[in-house]
Amino acid sequence: MLRPLAFLLVAVTFSAVGELLLKHGMNKVGVLSLQPEQILPSLLKVFTTPPIVLGFSSIFLGSIFWLAVISRVPLSYAYPMLSTSYVIVVVASWLLLGEQLTQMRIAGVLVICAGVAIVSRS
Repeated sequence: MLRPLAFLLVAVTFSAVGELLLKHGMNKVGVLSLQPEQILPSLLKVFTTPPIVLGFSSIFLGSIFWLAVISRVPLSYAYPMLSTSYVIVVVASWLLLGEQLTQMRIAGVLVICAGVAIVSRS
C-alpha cells in the first residue's frame, strides 16, 4: 500500500504546483476575455505565457501518477485523497500568492483533513 500512497503524494503535489503556476500565469496575463472577437488573441496570450505552459505540464505529470494510483487501489478510496490538494493549494496560495486565509477557509481545510483521515481508515 505504500507505493500507491507515494504515487498519490506525487500526483497531488504536481497538481497543486500546476494550479499555483496557472494562477501565477493568469496574474501576469490578466482577465481572460471570452468575447468572440477577443477570444483567440486572449488564448494565444494565455498559451504563450511560460508559467501557464509549465502549469499545464505539471498537471499532466500529476495525471500520469494519478493513473498509477487508480490502477492499484479502488477509486472510492483514492479519489477522496485528492482533496489533500485543496489543503496544499489553500496554504500555498496564502504563502506564495498573498491570498487571504480566512477563518472559514481554515475551517474548511480542517473538515477536508478530517474527511481524508476517515476515508484513509476505511
